[in-house]
Amino acid sequence: MKLIIRYCKPYTLRMLYGFLIKITGTFADLGLPWVLSYILDEVVPLGKIRPVLYWGAVMLFLALAARYCNIWANRKASLVARDVTRAVRHDLFVKTMELSGNQTDALHIPSLVSRMTSDTYNIHHMVGMMQRLGVRAPMILIGGIIITLTMEPVLTLVLVILLPILGGLIFYISRKGIPLYKKVQASMDSMVRIMRENISGIRVIKALSKTEYEKKRFGEANDGMLTRELHAGSVMALSGPLMGLLLNIGLTLVVIVGAYRVNGGASEPGKIVAFLSYFTMILNAVIMINRIFMVASKATASAVRIDEVLSAPAELLVSQAEEFATRPGKEVPHIEFKKVSFGYHAAQGETEKYCIKDISFRIAHGESLGIIGATGSGKTTLLNLLMRFYDVTEGQILIDGTDIRELSLSELRERFGVVFQNDVVFADTLRENIAFGRQMEDEAVARAAEHALASGFIAGKEEGYSHKAAIKGADLSGGQRQRLLVARALAGTPEVLLLDDASSALDYRTDATIRKNIRENYGDTTTILVAQRASSVMQMTHILVLDEGECIGYGTHEELMKQCEVYREIAEQQMGDVE
Repeated sequence: MKLIIRYCKPYTLRMLYGFLIKITGTFADLGLPWVLSYILDEVVPLGKIRPVLYWGAVMLFLALAARYCNIWANRKASLVARDVTRAVRHDLFVKTMELSGNQTDALHIPSLVSRMTSDTYNIHHMVGMMQRLGVRAPMILIGGIIITLTMEPVLTLVLVILLPILGGLIFYISRKGIPLYKKVQASMDSMVRIMRENISGIRVIKALSKTEYEKKRFGEANDGMLTRELHAGSVMALSGPLMGLLLNIGLTLVVIVGAYRVNGGASEPGKIVAFLSYFTMILNAVIMINRIFMVASKATASAVRIDEVLSAPAELLVSQAEEFATRPGKEVPHIEFKKVSFGYHAAQGETEKYCIKDISFRIAHGESLGIIGATGSGKTTLLNLLMRFYDVTEGQILIDGTDIRELSLSELRERFGVVFQNDVVFADTLRENIAFGRQMEDEAVARAAEHALASGFIAGKEEGYSHKAAIKGADLSGGQRQRLLVARALAGTPEVLLLDDASSALDYRTDATIRKNIRENYGDTTTILVAQRASSVMQMTHILVLDEGECIGYGTHEELMKQCEVYREIAEQQMGDVE
């Protein structure tokens, strides 16, 4: 709830303005039964039409004022709810972008998606309802009781006796509901994860005839969420029937006692009619308060989930620690790994959990490094550490002699051009997919596409660079997507080029031509290439051979063919006897 209050603070004046309008409308609503009672008991007995018309006009004015003020206030409430939710969603998105790899892994992407969507909607619903009903319902409840006390103190006692019971009932049920709604949102996370996996992997699912299997898996997750939602809804819904029962019992007692008092001359018919109107208004106010508590229960659970993200500590901070610094001197390498070890969930010293163990190497400006090894040997992890998606568990990574932890993330990552294994083609023009929000001349985009051998297939499109790619590049072949992604990486003329298995969908000739273009046109760029083919790395300045996170070979192709048995076996299996 503190999170919601914090985001509502900037809109305090606007909310107060809406509250004043809502209060005015509520006073008009409260005045209607009183005027009706006055007409019945005081004006009608006079037998004159003009006073009746006069007070009837007063009632009409109050009714119109109540309607207009409530509509106006509700519109103001909707605007505030919109702006508060937009601010929450914006900050949540920004924070999500700043999370470290470990934090993203712990929270899970489907959970982050549901927090951005359904959880922010719950907050939107609550902020709007609190402004619409949060003022009106308590005012009608308290104001109605005060007015009825002045009109019929005896009948009001029936109502006053019921209120503590109703309040206790609402409090107890709401307290039970918040944990249940948290479980509902957790179930939604699981369902979103399965949905996301199925949509992303729809071709594989169809190709392997696993449609029925995935339907069953989604059905189980959907049913699990439905069960939890029904449980939470059933608990919260108990308040409605119980409140209705209590209030209807009270209404029956009021009618019986009121009839006796009118028959005995202790009260007047107009007051009884007005009291019944107030009693109905108070009944509706209590029901509205119950609705507020139900919505607040959902919103509170959602706010806790959102706050878990917003309050997550910043892990990838710029460090000022002197022990990290290695100041530039003579012959400082462009990139250096110094005894780097890393585990995704390992604390320092937990060597059994390390997936990267004691890796050291140096690359000078303009040199190239090929990384090769079996699947799961840690090749991509090295790139993730270099770009600081994760912080090393032990050791140092330096660029131009400075520990990357001393650089801001933007300063660090602006140096790189990157193609990841499962990179994304956006539903935008081919030009924008290459430029990617960077202010580039058409010549620079075309040059990068030419060097990546993407210009040929782009020219074959009817609209050329203005052709809009489908979502995830579904209308492009695998090779076209990879060439487009390499063009994106080259377009900014990066200081460091990282290619993570970026040629897996390319034939040998295309792969070799692209690597040749990079060597000839980006000579000042330091290149790190992760590959499965020995032919892709054999011309690199340095080659790093990994096995289960450990360096088992480092050198040139010729050196490794002589010194590293694993590399020699890979090369001979893929290319035959190359010596």
